[in-house]
Amino acid sequence: MPGNLMSTREVAAYLGVHEKQVYVLVKRGAIPATRVTGKYVFPRHLVDEWIERQARRTPRDDARARRLETSLMAAGSDDLALRRLQDLLLDEAPETYLFAAATGSRAGLAALAADRADLAFCHLFDPATGEYNVPFVRRDLAGVPAVIVTVFHRQVGLVVAPGNPRRITGVADLARPDVRLANRQRGSGTRLLLDTRLAEAGIPVTKVTGYRRELRTHLEVGLAVLRGEADVGVAEAGVARLLGLEMLPIARERFDVVVRKDTYFARPVQRLLETVAGRRFKDYLRRLGGYGTEESGRIVHASV
Repeated sequence: MPGNLMSTREVAAYLGVHEKQVYVLVKRGAIPATRVTGKYVFPRHLVDEWIERQARRTPRDDARARRLETSLMAAGSDDLALRRLQDLLLDEAPETYLFAAATGSRAGLAALAADRADLAFCHLFDPATGEYNVPFVRRDLAGVPAVIVTVFHRQVGLVVAPGNPRRITGVADLARPDVRLANRQRGSGTRLLLDTRLAEAGIPVTKVTGYRRELRTHLEVGLAVLRGEADVGVAEAGVARLLGLEMLPIARERFDVVVRKDTYFARPVQRLLETVAGRRFKDYLRRLGGYGTEESGRIVHASV
């Protein structure tokens, strides 16, 4: 084998274990490996990194590894399509469960940094760079190597009741005293997007009726508009279609999943990413409308 790649037999000798034990580690997703022409190969530098991580393991690391054998704990942003992702993952990998908490993107990154979550879903736009998620991961996960993978792109916008009774045409109308907003919680990507658009329009948040009314999900925002409790909110296209609301697009976002680098090769994580890049999930998003799958499953950033 080339000097930077090892065979199963060479890895077994390198680790001082039986070759069968190497296959057990591969099956569990515990050691970095990939298939080439039907055989497993092991990049030597990744194996060395893996050995070093094993030497630094703590009881907390072991508990996380045991959990990762059967389940994934996710935090961060929400989207209707994530429910379908959970179902498809369970269908394609019945031993793998994905639990997701809609905490908002920044809180999701905080949970990942504190090792309270295995994954973080986020769609955070940085006006200074025009980039999604990467600047926030660099800041919020400073010192924690991470991998960012695109789940999908999605259309978001101002959702209003059928017929648009308030005749809302854009963000500037949020300053009108007769327009009530259903807002998202602080730290969510949608809240950050709205704040950016308000600043661009020169509208202070104190001029927006309902700005301090915080809801945790896109669906809650859509329901508030549908029930007449608010005149407008920012939500994804899927919610607008589900509830029969009208939507005025304001952004096309990149929705990513962030994974700690030391768990990226865990089998449940790889099964999730395979599902994200798979035909069934992409077909579902296309049927749902308002989503782009051209980069689903693509690594957009990997920190060292």
